[in-house]
Amino acid sequence: MRARYAKAVAHTWRRGDAADLTSDPLELVRYACLAASSHNTQPWSFELDRDVVLIRPDFSRRCPAVDPYDHHLYASLGCAAENLVVAAQASGRSAEVSYDPASTGVRIALGEDGPSGSSLFEAILARQCTRTVYDGRALSPSELRALESLPQEEGVSLLLLRSEQQKRAVTDFVLEGNRVQFADPAWAAELRAWIRFDARTAERTGDGLYGPVMGNPDVPPWFGRLVMKMSFSADAQNRTDQRNIDSSGAIAVIHSAGNDPQHWTSAGRCYERLALQAAALDLRTAFINQPVEVSHLRAQLAQYLGIGNRRPDLVIRIGHAPLGVRSLRRPPAEVLVAGRPEHVP
Repeated sequence: MRARYAKAVAHTWRRGDAADLTSDPLELVRYACLAASSHNTQPWSFELDRDVVLIRPDFSRRCPAVDPYDHHLYASLGCAAENLVVAAQASGRSAEVSYDPASTGVRIALGEDGPSGSSLFEAILARQCTRTVYDGRALSPSELRALESLPQEEGVSLLLLRSEQQKRAVTDFVLEGNRVQFADPAWAAELRAWIRFDARTAERTGDGLYGPVMGNPDVPPWFGRLVMKMSFSADAQNRTDQRNIDSSGAIAVIHSAGNDPQHWTSAGRCYERLALQAAALDLRTAFINQPVEVSHLRAQLAQYLGIGNRRPDLVIRIGHAPLGVRSLRRPPAEVLVAGRPEHVP
């Protein structure tokens, strides 16, 4: 990894002073922006008032091929909201989250008297989508209990799949999803648009999927596009996904009672909470969302899981592995669209 990229990563994922969370509202936004988002698109903008943070969808960063109804976009807003809640609680403030129909965003009302801290705050800096092979170990009973006991949002539930039979079934859905998606030129073009083949491009944009984050080398963009053109196939991706899922200790499925932006943001909050708890346990997570991105497979997955008319929102593999290469984020000032109060109480 290039030295400049490593320096940018260190700055992005730096540990802030707890006092800054109270004195500088942009520090809250910075922690919110460390959340997961589809393709690392970071499809959000922030408005600040003295005691309210509004996270709005940024539709200029939507992915219509893979996410035509903006499900992942709204789940990403929920992820950012959860990080902001955890950061606010770490500074001793309460945070009340609600869906805001007027802006179709997430409204977070901050109060002065909240928890004395958050057990998941440190995990914000440890969480990442680790897209590598894990070591194959099963999750321990204590790890499973810690994940299964996490509070869920209204209408949202979590399933943890642990048996080899269940993993094989999910693998089949993932592999079929790859076959469908790789056959779609629009999907392929959209994915290529968000890949950052070299560190210079990743540093310049502060977003997207940097090659080494996905286990690929840092190469010049022209060469990366050439290699991708020659090797980009469902069969190649299926071999990778088969290996990755086989090496995972469990698979989590987050599912919801509704199929609307409010439930999608709630599902995102629950995913981020799960990912933070996993990081606190030194576990790694990564999305394997193909089964929920292809509509007929999503219905089949729901039937397999026995969840009736509920919507499978997100599918995540979990396991033990070293941390991978870090991705970057755009700076808080770049995602702030209105307001910068001197103090958020």
